Amino acid sequence: MGKTMTALVYRGTGRAVLEERPVPVVQDARDAVVRVTLSTICTSDLHILHGAVPRARENTVLGHEFVGEVVQAGPALSGLRPGDRVAANCITFCGDCWFCRHGYINNCERGGWELGCRIDGCQAEYVRVPFADQGLTRIPDGVSDENALFLGDILSSGYFGAELCGIRPGDTVAVIGAGPVGLCAMACASLFGAGRIIALDVDEGRLRLAKARGLCSDAVNPAREDAEERVLALTGRGADAVVEAAGGEDTFETAWKIARPNAVVALVAMYERAQVLPLPQMYGKNLIFKTGGVDAVHGSRLMRLIRAGRLNTDFLITHRGPLNRILEGYDVFANRRDGCLKWAVTPYER
Repeated sequence: MGKTMTALVYRGTGRAVLEERPVPVVQDARDAVVRVTLSTICTSDLHILHGAVPRARENTVLGHEFVGEVVQAGPALSGLRPGDRVAANCITFCGDCWFCRHGYINNCERGGWELGCRIDGCQAEYVRVPFADQGLTRIPDGVSDENALFLGDILSSGYFGAELCGIRPGDTVAVIGAGPVGLCAMACASLFGAGRIIALDVDEGRLRLAKARGLCSDAVNPAREDAEERVLALTGRGADAVVEAAGGEDTFETAWKIARPNAVVALVAMYERAQVLPLPQMYGKNLIFKTGGVDAVHGSRLMRLIRAGRLNTDFLITHRGPLNRILEGYDVFANRRDGCLKWAVTPYER
């Protein structure tokens, strides 16, 4: 392990640069240092670059979605040792504070969204992971890096959205956004027993993919038809549950409109602008809104489902390139060039 490494650093709104940084070292007994073997670019990375994440700190290495190999483990990490393959949780949480003990890890008194936002993240050759006993899940034999890459972020987000809905067997679930999180939400809604899944997106290619993968029963393009009328025609009363995973200009409005009275609307999208809650218009629908960032507490459960073949997210990787081409990856991912869903970042090529 050299003294320096290459990393993508956030330099302020609209600016990210590749530069040399010191290789991180263990600073706390619960730290681990991980050699990154595969990472990816997330929409929330774009939000940081757009200046839409006030908590983000300049001069921080970007990225929070990765797998790798432990190269250093703090003395308090009895369950992790150098050589272990691990998948990362995008949320840093201590496991000990009041919020963590009650399962509210996003509100951890000592963490939250830290990696790639307030402390150095994974779009680098190495990354230091605080509270690694909570933030890393061991990857079992038979599960590839690609299998496990999305475990602690978009797969956890999709699972969280489906879980929030309180899906009952046979329910109709509408998922707004057929991007990576939305596709994961559809897969997880099926695991929870949804009888019908309606995918909504303005990208026909993504809708076709959702249908081809068997992730949805019906596809609706709000740019071509009235989403509320179409969902009503398909269901007779509206969706029993709605997962809003798009975060677009009008997708919040679409979410509450397509929900039947007394439905649950789960908001797992990350918005760049404030949304309006038009209570007079929705009066009498008696909707339940549930919101939150990724609740990535089910890493071990999701890993078991992946290992058993119940969940597969490999197909989300449509593009890949080494760390030294990551700025090209940002452009391709941000602009959805060539149907990009996710760009996987492979190790630096020298």
